[in-house]
Amino acid sequence: MGAQKSIHAGKAKIDVNVDFTHKICASMMLPSLRNTGSPLSLVIGSLCIKHPNLFGGSEKLDVSWDKGLYDSNILVAYRRPRPQWVAQQCFVMQHSLSPEIGVHGIPVDNFSRSGSGGVNLSRFSVGLDLNEPASSKWSSTTSVKFENVRLLSDDGRSITRDLDGFPVTCSGNAHDSMVVLKQESQYAKANEHSFSRFTMQIEQGIPVLSKWLIFNRFKFVASKGIKLGPAFLLTSLTGGSIVGDMAPYQAFAIGGLGSVRGYGEGAVGSGRSCLVANTEVTLPLSKMLEGSVFLDCGTDLGSGRLVPGNPAMRQGKPGSGVGFGYGLRFKSPLGHFQVDYAINAFQQKTLYFGVTNLAS
Repeated sequence: MGAQKSIHAGKAKIDVNVDFTHKICASMMLPSLRNTGSPLSLVIGSLCIKHPNLFGGSEKLDVSWDKGLYDSNILVAYRRPRPQWVAQQCFVMQHSLSPEIGVHGIPVDNFSRSGSGGVNLSRFSVGLDLNEPASSKWSSTTSVKFENVRLLSDDGRSITRDLDGFPVTCSGNAHDSMVVLKQESQYAKANEHSFSRFTMQIEQGIPVLSKWLIFNRFKFVASKGIKLGPAFLLTSLTGGSIVGDMAPYQAFAIGGLGSVRGYGEGAVGSGRSCLVANTEVTLPLSKMLEGSVFLDCGTDLGSGRLVPGNPAMRQGKPGSGVGFGYGLRFKSPLGHFQVDYAINAFQQKTLYFGVTNLAS
């Protein structure tokens, strides 16, 4: 349920998308993070402005704004043309606002859902992305950005401590600042019967000033898909760790859709390290409908106590968990719809609904 509109203004293109679908589904399946009576809270939408030739030299400008139920994201990207055999540069400025549920969220209903912990993340970043020329199977992106992270209460006030009185930033002030050098490499290989994909991200905090965060954070995702007759088997392994300076919001959150289903977002645990394994088998039921069964498991490897303030222990999170269930995948010209029914280790049932690849 929604509306889409594209407008051409000279050489620029403006895409507007307003959608009520997520609000309806969320109101039926998800806990309310906060009470709001604003009519705008019913709207999920996006606004995108693209200019293919800003200064007459094929410079590209993209401006986008996405609004969710409780989050928003504004992105400005500027690209100048360069020869294909050298790294492509992109100047990026971004501001996002979202509830910090993964670490500070409060598990409810036997860890099947996560409610608001009164902490919201406001992140501003500006910097440069360098996309290396891709080979047949490898691609690489390097970025260097300045980031300023501020923690807010549900009513928009800056905070330095959570509801239990523990610091929510690394500096102890109302915000953290850092310069982050990030390297992301991806390997992908596919044929008619299988595919393999491996992604590695490494982030390094650079001590430009003495009070800025110094850390090293890495994360990997390895996935393999194999066709077994009419069925398709998909397995994936995700892991990561962080050393050095750390704020609670930088912890790896385990649990939820895309992690361990059957649990709320971050309800399994949050730690300096994590390991999550997923296995799913899908079987076509018709031309547009697929059925699936899945098994997820994840652990913080005992590192939850190493997160400043130990929020996982204070909220009684188990640190490891297993979820299993079944679901449906519906493919249509409008997008891909996903419904999963999962059960966690506490025999609590959870229903997930997702929409991806919406047509523009």
